[in-house]
Amino acid sequence: MPNKISVVLATAIGLGAIIGAGIFVLSGTAIALAGRNALIAFLLVGIVALIVGLELSELGSIMPRLSGASYSYAYKAFGSELGFITGILFYFSYATGISVVALGFGSYLSSLLGFGSAAFPIAFAMLLIFVLSLVNILGIKKAAKADFALVVVKIAILAIFIAFAFIVAFSMKAPLINLETIAPASSGLAAIFEASVVIFFAYSGFQTISTLTKNIEGGSRGAARAIIAAVLISIVLYVLVVFGLMLLLPASHYTISADPLSSALQASNAPYWLFILVGIGALIATASATLAYLLSSSRTLHQMGTDKLLPKFTRAYDRKRDVATNGVIISAVIGVIMLFSGNIYVIAAISNFGLLFSYLMASFSVLHFRRKNAAPSFKTPFYPYLPIIAIVALMAFLIGLPKEALLIGMGLIITLIMVYYTLREYENKKVVTIRLFK
Repeated sequence: MPNKISVVLATAIGLGAIIGAGIFVLSGTAIALAGRNALIAFLLVGIVALIVGLELSELGSIMPRLSGASYSYAYKAFGSELGFITGILFYFSYATGISVVALGFGSYLSSLLGFGSAAFPIAFAMLLIFVLSLVNILGIKKAAKADFALVVVKIAILAIFIAFAFIVAFSMKAPLINLETIAPASSGLAAIFEASVVIFFAYSGFQTISTLTKNIEGGSRGAARAIIAAVLISIVLYVLVVFGLMLLLPASHYTISADPLSSALQASNAPYWLFILVGIGALIATASATLAYLLSSSRTLHQMGTDKLLPKFTRAYDRKRDVATNGVIISAVIGVIMLFSGNIYVIAAISNFGLLFSYLMASFSVLHFRRKNAAPSFKTPFYPYLPIIAIVALMAFLIGLPKEALLIGMGLIITLIMVYYTLREYENKKVVTIRLFK
C-alpha cells in the first residue's frame, strides 16, 4: 500500500520544484529579456499555469490512479499514438528540467566558494544529480517530508531578501530609480512574450503534484487544492522577488545567468551574511527542485512502461519504497548529458517545448472527456472558456519558442512518429482506420 501524502506535503513538493526552477534560476534571465516588463510576464504565465493546473486537477479526478500526468491523460483520451509522442516529450522536458535547476545549484555554489571557472557549475550539478538520485530511491515519503522542511526555509530566506531589497531601495532619495532604467530592446509586447516563453518552465513544478494524485490524501480533490495553492503562492513570490531584484539593480544590468540573486546582492554591496544566507537558500531551493523533477520524470517513465509503450525494464518499481528505480537512474543520466547542451536559456527553452506540448494535450483532453460525459469530482470552472484560453495561449507560446527549441522539438516529434510506426509494424499490430466525414 503506497504511502499517503498530506495536501500540505503535496503543496510543498510542487513549491519545491517551482521555487527552485524559477525564482533562484530564471528570474534574472526574464529581466534580461523583458526588463521591468518581466513582472507582467511572470503574472501572465502564472495565470496560464493556474488554468492548466485546474485542468490537470479535473483530469486527475477522472483518472486518480494514473501517475503519468499529461501523458496519461492524452493516452487515455486520444490513444497510443498521441500518448506515446506526448509521453516522451513530457518525460524529456522534465528530464531536461533536472539539468536547468541542477545548473542553478552549481552556479550558486561556485559563487559562494568564489570559483570563477565555468567548469565548476557543471561539476557541482553532476554531483547533485548523483546524490539526489540516491535520495529519491529511498522513497517518496522521505522525499516529501524533506521537501516540506526545505520549502519553509526557502520561503523564509526569500522573505528576508525581499525585505532587504525594499529597505535598501526606500532608504534612497529616489527608491524607484532602477525601475525607470530600461533598455529599448526590452520594451513592448514582443519582449513580454519572449520572456513569457522562457519562464513558462519556471512554473512547471506544479505538475509534479498531479503525478502523485493516487498518493495524496483526499485523492483528486486533495491534489487540486495542492496545485492551486502551489501556483498562487508561487505567483506572489515571483512578483515580489523580481520587483526586489529590480529595486537593487537596474533591469539593463541583468544577463542570462543561473544565479541572479547572488549577482544582485554583490552589485548592491549587500552584507556578506545576506549573500551567504541567500546563497544557501538557493542551494536548498535548487536541490529540492532537482529532487522533484527526478521524482516526476521517473514516474512518467514507469507509467509509460506499465502501459507497454516502453520496454519492460522501465517498469521496475520498488513497491516497498514506492519509487520507480530504473526511471530515476535513466532520468539522472539524461540530466547529466543535457548539462552540456548550452547555457541556462537554451536548456530551459528545450525543456519548454515538451512541457507546452503536454499542457496543450491536457487542455484538449479536458474537452474530450467533457464531451464523453465523464464525471469528474473536480471541474475546471468557466468551461469551456478557460480550456480554450489555455489552448490559444499555449499554442502561441509554442510558436514563439527560440529557433533551437523549435528545431529540436519538431525533430523529436518526427523521430517519435517514425519510431512508433516502426515498432507497430514490427509487432504486426492491426491498423485502425476511421472516417472523419460522413
